[in-house]
Amino acid sequence: MHDLLLIALYAFLGAAGAGLLGALAVRLLRHRSVAVSLTVVAAVAVTAMLAGTLAVAWAMFLSPHDLTVVTTVVAMAAVVSLATALLLGRWVVARSNELTRAARSFGDGGSFAAPDGEATAELAELGRELAATSARLAESRERERALDASRRELVAWISHDLRTPLAGLRAMSEALEDGMVEDPERYHRQIRTEVERLNSMVGDLFELSRIHAGALCLSPSRMSVYDLVGDALAGADPLARELGVRLVGDRVEAVPVEVDGKEMTRVLGNLLVNAIRRTPADGTVAVAAQRQADDTVVLSVTDGCGGIPEEDLPRVFDTGWRGNHARTPTLPLGAPPGPLGPGGLPLGGPPPAGAGLGLAIVRGIVEAHAGRAGVRNVEGGCCFEVTLPAAGR
Repeated sequence: MHDLLLIALYAFLGAAGAGLLGALAVRLLRHRSVAVSLTVVAAVAVTAMLAGTLAVAWAMFLSPHDLTVVTTVVAMAAVVSLATALLLGRWVVARSNELTRAARSFGDGGSFAAPDGEATAELAELGRELAATSARLAESRERERALDASRRELVAWISHDLRTPLAGLRAMSEALEDGMVEDPERYHRQIRTEVERLNSMVGDLFELSRIHAGALCLSPSRMSVYDLVGDALAGADPLARELGVRLVGDRVEAVPVEVDGKEMTRVLGNLLVNAIRRTPADGTVAVAAQRQADDTVVLSVTDGCGGIPEEDLPRVFDTGWRGNHARTPTLPLGAPPGPLGPGGLPLGGPPPAGAGLGLAIVRGIVEAHAGRAGVRNVEGGCCFEVTLPAAGR
């Protein structure tokens, strides 16, 4: 037993000395490649075994022949171990370099594709994570391109829509200043109408900016969908009468919801105004609200616009989208366009369509209420739907 303890002690001391030298080497070479680190680790293991074996052999006073045999065997094992470590390190480094080149490609705006061939479990997992990151970056770039295109379209449309009323205001103010008008009161009323239109456009822009910035503050309270729809119908009734459109709201259930009454009334008002303007005279705009089996409430506004092209349906709620007839204001059937002022500008009659922000505002407000907005074509028109969570009983 005493001899066994001595052998263990000599082996430990020899291996410990080699281990300390190896640890120092690993620390000094920690910034080098994986191949170098693997070689150092293999060398440390072999050297520790060799040092421990030689220490025990010398302590046991083996014959020179036996000591030579032991040393030769350990040395051959060391050569094989170091060669294996070098090959493994070169293979790992090669795979790491392939991953680096592939990662550089999607970092420069391309897509990532994992290199072919075998890989360690860690490198394979890294490749999968890089592929998932590449897919998310591609989606982000696509959303950014869509947002940039939407912003450019919005700037162009807003510039056009601001230029028209400003030109009219300038022409009417110059006509009033020169005393060239026969009915100044009509011009004053039209100026006020145009100013209100500009104010509405600016208000929509401010509301949309709050939504995009996440600064929309909601004050939800429990109320009935029936009351919301009733308020929205009352607000849209004058425009419907002016354009000869019938409003129908006889399929509205009194379902409770937790919403901001002011913002949700704006949602329904925007949908109703949009539907009324795009429904021909003597047409019908129907409003409905029903509770669904999944404990949600669906508010729908159905118009008679004739439908939306299928390729445009995904863009309906985008900022600035106004469809093919966006710049053609709807007039009552058979009604004259009204008298013309300076430069052929109409005096009186319904104002032109808005800046294409109403539906974008609808989606932003609905999503802020944890709901969703959608649209689908129906016979003779389209149906805008707003889905909201129903309030608890």
